[in-house]
Amino acid sequence: MQARELIQTFIEKVIIFQDTLYTAEDQQYLFNLVLDLVGEEDSNVAVTDQSLIGLKDALLRLAVANSRIENLAAEQDILGAKLMDLVTPLPSAVNRHFWHQYESEPQQALADFYELSRANDYVKVAAIAKNIAYQVPTQYGDLEITINLSKPEKDPKQIALAKTMKQTGYPKCQLCLENEGYTGRLDFPARRNHRIIRFELAGQTWGFQYSPYAYFNEHSIFLDGQHEPMVINETTFKNLLQIVKQFPGYFAGSNADLPIVGGSILTHEHYQGGRHDFPMAKAPIETPLHFNGYNDIQAGIVKWPMSVIRLTSANATHLETLAAQILTSWQNYSDPSVQILAHSEDGTPHHTITPIARMRDGQFEIDLVLRDNQTSAEHPDGIYHPHADVQHIKKENIGLIEVMGLAILPPRLKDEMAEVEHYLCDQPNQMAAYHQEWADTIKAANTSITSDNVTELVRTEVGKVFMRVLEDAGVFKRNEQGQAAFIKFTQHV
Repeated sequence: MQARELIQTFIEKVIIFQDTLYTAEDQQYLFNLVLDLVGEEDSNVAVTDQSLIGLKDALLRLAVANSRIENLAAEQDILGAKLMDLVTPLPSAVNRHFWHQYESEPQQALADFYELSRANDYVKVAAIAKNIAYQVPTQYGDLEITINLSKPEKDPKQIALAKTMKQTGYPKCQLCLENEGYTGRLDFPARRNHRIIRFELAGQTWGFQYSPYAYFNEHSIFLDGQHEPMVINETTFKNLLQIVKQFPGYFAGSNADLPIVGGSILTHEHYQGGRHDFPMAKAPIETPLHFNGYNDIQAGIVKWPMSVIRLTSANATHLETLAAQILTSWQNYSDPSVQILAHSEDGTPHHTITPIARMRDGQFEIDLVLRDNQTSAEHPDGIYHPHADVQHIKKENIGLIEVMGLAILPPRLKDEMAEVEHYLCDQPNQMAAYHQEWADTIKAANTSITSDNVTELVRTEVGKVFMRVLEDAGVFKRNEQGQAAFIKFTQHV
């Protein structure tokens, strides 16, 4: 396809896009606008996909060929977001449509906003499809494994150029409202086609958006309108319960607010949510609990590798109060017999909670995952963190998503697991040395490994490692002593 034919085809799709600002009378204007972005040379461009996003990708290749941009992921993202911004309504229009639709059909309002976020390539559907995702049966149910291949790795040239850029401090972080419509730069993501739904939470303005690189269905972020650090307190529980009431079918959860056990961004208050039933949500109550004064709350310890208390009630206010009481008790609770310490000698706090809320059968439900960020000489990365013998698979912090039973594993594992498979089949390989002990254990336990079954075997073993990772993160261990200590804590609340 000739370059100018490509531009014309793209802008025709822009004009017919749902709720577009443009009409046929705007064709020449749009043509010249896109021509300026991608360059004027009328060369031939290979076009295999004539969808809107496929044409956008072809225009990026044209811009590289015309030296309008460098062949760097960041520059392509910036230009791609500018092109897709042409089909993205103004923030005011997006919000107006959402809340108008919400009045009669909340589910449809969510569906429309999600569809827009996919159609304008803010949610990177094609990139997400590259992830390797599967389930592994365990004693705790089917754990979910994802090898994250969606986010493109940064080019060394891009990294070098980014280091030379002057830091402006704007936006303050990737979760600020300031990101909406931001062009982006080599060291900060492009957000021209980004839109945020405003809503009120506890009398404050908050934002609702989808995650560009979603790890599950309708992966959402709820962000504080102010750049304030994360904190877990009674307001957190109140907010989460309000969100699941306001956004039907969605769960909402928060990362913990301490290093090691928290997420990657602790500087901006935010929650995550979406339309997904995680393994932990499916796990049953194993040990019923009763808290005095809360007869309208069903409570219990969840059958899960981490230490989880589940509270269920139609009374949100009572849930908030009890959750806050459990948090306060946990923040100040020590039990040296099972290596649980609330504070260091210098007063550094070690205890917090990862909370997850949902609606189930018309009642509010909240899971409180007890977290402890102590370190020791034996476990310098964290006592309740993946231990050294499983870090060849998962070394990163166990955040909200992992807590719920979805492993987000690094891209390196795609190629590394292929080499492990070659090793297990006695084929030439370049297996990393840090997988050696693990691979030998697998080999010793399985006498009939073939090229037909080795992939499934390795996937199963990765799932077992993730189960171990979660058990490492559990503060009360899944043995008689640990569970007795867990019961003892609940009696202390």
